[in-house]
Amino acid sequence: MIPLAACVPRTGTYDTELLTRAERTEYRETSSYEEVVELSERLADLSDDMHLSTFGYTDEGRALPLLVVGAPAADPETVRSTGKLRVYLQGNIHAGEVCGKEALLMLLRRFATSDRPSWSRDLVLLVAPIYNADGNERVHLRNRPRQHGPVGGMGTRANAQGLDLNRDHTKLDTPEARSLAAFLSGYDPHVAVDLHTTNGTRHAYHLTYSPPLHPNTPSAIDSFLRDRLLPTVTQRMREDGGWETYHYGNVGRGGAGWYTFDHRPRFGNNYLGLRNRMGILSEAYAHSPFEERVEVTLRFVAEILRFAGENAPEIRSMVAELDSLSLFGRELAVRADFEGSSAEVDILLGEVAGERNPYTGAVMLRRLDRTQPTPMREYVSFRATETERVPAAYYLLPEANEAVARLAAHGATVEELAEDATIAGERFLVDSVALAERDFQGRRERTVYGRWVDATIQLPAGTARIATSQPLGRLIFTLLEPRSDDGFVSWGLLGESATEEGMPVFRSSE
Repeated sequence: MIPLAACVPRTGTYDTELLTRAERTEYRETSSYEEVVELSERLADLSDDMHLSTFGYTDEGRALPLLVVGAPAADPETVRSTGKLRVYLQGNIHAGEVCGKEALLMLLRRFATSDRPSWSRDLVLLVAPIYNADGNERVHLRNRPRQHGPVGGMGTRANAQGLDLNRDHTKLDTPEARSLAAFLSGYDPHVAVDLHTTNGTRHAYHLTYSPPLHPNTPSAIDSFLRDRLLPTVTQRMREDGGWETYHYGNVGRGGAGWYTFDHRPRFGNNYLGLRNRMGILSEAYAHSPFEERVEVTLRFVAEILRFAGENAPEIRSMVAELDSLSLFGRELAVRADFEGSSAEVDILLGEVAGERNPYTGAVMLRRLDRTQPTPMREYVSFRATETERVPAAYYLLPEANEAVARLAAHGATVEELAEDATIAGERFLVDSVALAERDFQGRRERTVYGRWVDATIQLPAGTARIATSQPLGRLIFTLLEPRSDDGFVSWGLLGESATEEGMPVFRSSE
């Protein structure tokens, strides 16, 4: 196993004031919000190339810290004007999964105090170490009890509203998600890495990962991540330190395969894909000791930065081209299902042993260094099961003002008709509506059944027109198509009182 020193100098080489709380307590505890901010301030003071700013607020009013590395100043205009590849690194979206928070602080410390890594010439880093800051402060010894540390407790999965921030990227019901959407529009990172911890199937991987999973992700991004970046990072981590990494998954359906999670853009990495950006999910293994989870997360991020630096011009060019493409007339997915591999692959399953938390007496599980290659089909991508044609534009009646406001919050360009208009287009005829049996994330999800039909449409002044010929066209399509499995209709944000006469959304080829 590669030592932490290979990624960042060991604890003993730093003054105490530059150590994380995890290091100061020998990984029994994790950093508080105040400690993250204080350490961030110290690190920013050490380097002219590192700037501490904020990018929004939590539900309880905590400012979300953002560290900008490699630009003359922290504001979005200055960052974009550098011409460098912009990489966003996010920790602690689930505040019980704290290894990313600690790893990012160590990464920043390395930049501030030692020789600059090779990527620093070509990248601007945008680092948010503690996204779910409210959840981070709700420390309890019995949160995530089977996880192997920190034994002194950790925060909660949800934010102060009781909502999961990694289910809120489409509906934007939290101030944190709205802050992040505004950040993405302003700073416009090309690559984003979201750092988690997983406690599912007992496997032998130190860390698992995922590219964007929605089938509407641009094929250029999908192939770049699946065929180049992630295999290269996997190989380098195995060769340099014996770290085993692979596509995120769990053994499912009676052991019949290795299944990834959900394709819908409510999840951050999938959402980034529909913004024409490279979103990467990182999941350190919960049953590895806390210090080891920090190490492997730090190494994973470092290897991604290394590869991104080596390929920065290509990534920038790819993203710019994708933003310029027209989607009009294309068939894109509105619903999807798993796509299995054509042949079986060896999945590395593993074992764990129980240990007692010294403070609660509860059983924690510790990863054992045992590997059992097990052949099975893998399901780490998705295929469309239902598609629709992308129109030139959608129209939302004035009564759909909430949907319009949320589109604007995502960064979509919205025009407003100055006077009444009549257009030849399509309206959606509703056959039926199915409601979920129970609330999820504060809303009752719904599925609308119906079809688009040709119609002459009377549009009053104040109607919003949303063209699909803009960089967020894929996201706009997913949010506004009535049959989309993660759109505004499914979340009750559009056409909540839809009847057979239709709903306040139309589309046209003009």
